[in-house]
Amino acid sequence: MTRKPELSFWQIWNMCFGFLGIQFGFALQNANVSRIFQTLGADVADIPVLWIAAPLSGLIVQPIVGHLSDRTWTRLGRRRPYFLIGAVLTTLALLWMPNSPTLWVAAGLLWIMDASINISMEPFRAFVGDQLPTRQRPHGYAMQSFFIGVGSVVASLLPWLLAKLGVSNAAGEGGIPDTVKYAFYLGGAVLLGSVLWTVLSTREYPPEQLGAFDDGATEDVAAPVAGAWRVGLLLLGLGALLLALIHLYALEKEMYLLGGGLVAFGALFAWLSATRSQGMLRQVMGDLYGMPEPMRRLAWVQLFSWFALFALWIYTTAGVTSVHYGTTDTHSAAYNEGANWVGVLFAAYNAFAAVAAVAIPWMVRRWGLRVSHLVNLWLGGIGLLSFLLIRDPQWLLLSMVGVGFAWASILSLPYALLSDSLPAGKMGVYMGIFNFFIVIPQLLAASVLALLLRLFFHGQPIWALAMGGASLLLAGVCTLRVAEPSRR
Repeated sequence: MTRKPELSFWQIWNMCFGFLGIQFGFALQNANVSRIFQTLGADVADIPVLWIAAPLSGLIVQPIVGHLSDRTWTRLGRRRPYFLIGAVLTTLALLWMPNSPTLWVAAGLLWIMDASINISMEPFRAFVGDQLPTRQRPHGYAMQSFFIGVGSVVASLLPWLLAKLGVSNAAGEGGIPDTVKYAFYLGGAVLLGSVLWTVLSTREYPPEQLGAFDDGATEDVAAPVAGAWRVGLLLLGLGALLLALIHLYALEKEMYLLGGGLVAFGALFAWLSATRSQGMLRQVMGDLYGMPEPMRRLAWVQLFSWFALFALWIYTTAGVTSVHYGTTDTHSAAYNEGANWVGVLFAAYNAFAAVAAVAIPWMVRRWGLRVSHLVNLWLGGIGLLSFLLIRDPQWLLLSMVGVGFAWASILSLPYALLSDSLPAGKMGVYMGIFNFFIVIPQLLAASVLALLLRLFFHGQPIWALAMGGASLLLAGVCTLRVAEPSRR
């Protein structure tokens, strides 16, 4: 067994550069899709269910792509074919999305766009684990966070910048402003170009060489699944109970997705303990049931972290325009000014994330992975809670400092904490399964946030950001349960 050679700064730069474009598309989606939905006639209460397409696509696509990429070897390598396929599909969705004629076309395109982004994004996470030795992985994931920050800054600012350059920011009845259309067109070009850069400038270790490296990963040992039926019955029971309560009390329709998801996973775990199949579904579900203990503990950190982020992405536009700009009229000048300012705020937190990505390796050397992540999550929690206290929208830039540090940390340190415990031969599928704990909290947020706002906060969207802040504080506490890995 030999150790992986360390890569140079520019080699790590090239292998992570594609994330610039992926995040360019992701940031355009996050900052503008709620605006597009509202412009096309969506009620604020309906926005969460329209956003459900995004996490659902990740739930389905990421483990499948991870499983397949672990078993792929072509002239382009192992992960790079998926980078390229996802980039082409995302580019086409970006070009079409701002020309959506109806709300349901836009919702369908969000599904396509997010699925396509996931096709590229999941193999990029595994790519760092494949290529870098254990000691360099925090640097690799921090470099990805840097490009995520840079790409998101420019993408989030684009509608605001285009308006400053004289492009029309007015939305006619049922129409999308030209500022948003041109931003999406530019995003498609940047995404495709940056992913092509990584595909053409990097190489991958062939499977036999990758398997020969001693990089601290555990051996790939199949976990026993005979007891999976107990988990299955528990989830089936919880799902059936939730569905009954939703029907009995006429709760929000998006809650049916949560209940149905529990039933579906319960049925899959029950099937897992009985099946003799050796197909892809059996292998993915078996790996999910038998995932390493560090992943189980990190799952709670991810759950509370991504619940907060989804609250931020869904409700910032509605919260800021209603509270800080005093309007809910999507065709008013004040609303569109506020929506553009939300793009600036999103750009700001991504700019601060780029700065944080430079600081995170220093934090890790000084405090370790676990404490560094806790500190950054708490900074983000304080930033989101401050939306309740600040009334001048300009001062919300200060809130974005904490959010930016949390964002950079969420995109890097959990993967550095995780990758050392994964077998090299299943890096892709386990990274895909790990993303369940990104997708599940997003589905949870899309299912319950509207209900919580209606029951406790008179439907005021600004309180969704406060719930997100509390969730980040709780994620930081959960980080203390995760063991600090040895570095070498």
